[in-house]
Amino acid sequence: MSERLPTGAPEPAWLSDLERRARETPFGRRLPPATGRASAVLMLFGPAAGGGEDVVLTERAATLRKHAGQVSFPGGGVDPGDVTAVDTALREAREEIGLAPEGVEVVGELPVLPLSVTGFRVTPVAAWWRTPSPIGVVDPAEVARVARVALVDLVDPANRFRAVHPARSFDAPAFEVDGLYIWGFTAIVLDATLRLAGLERPWDREDRRPVPDRYWR
Repeated sequence: MSERLPTGAPEPAWLSDLERRARETPFGRRLPPATGRASAVLMLFGPAAGGGEDVVLTERAATLRKHAGQVSFPGGGVDPGDVTAVDTALREAREEIGLAPEGVEVVGELPVLPLSVTGFRVTPVAAWWRTPSPIGVVDPAEVARVARVALVDLVDPANRFRAVHPARSFDAPAFEVDGLYIWGFTAIVLDATLRLAGLERPWDREDRRPVPDRYWR
């Protein structure tokens, strides 16, 4: 865990306690253990323009072989030079969206979760964007869009439903905000985070919608 610095935008109270809550309470869905490559994603929360907080998400390029077009956190597999999951998450964020790590305050590593399709063992790294800097698409072959999504929009019941996949046994929380269809691993982690943070609002859990055809492959 990084040293807490007093400069820049103040970290919200719900985020400072997130790591402890995630380790004391079941985090995400109960999924079978993964045995694949270790990886990490950066859950980067920052001050939203209209007040409150937002989170940085990316839309993967439609031409990628795996998870094409899906919304995700910046992140990827551990490289030989990475000592910790934090190193991996920050390096991947720099490579994918041009993030300057100097303005980021790492809150902690959340419990490792499996990525069901690839088998990767994913460590979500929670962080506060104390001093936001410009970000954007670095390589269009990997990332099609970078967005800062306000948490107030994610917790809006109108933007929440359960995604069901007709080709496999999948039924889990999902979101649709500002043209971004957020489902799968990313949505599961966001759902758990919003709940543990005490930000969740009641929503219709019986509203089940099929995953769009473009994500079936």
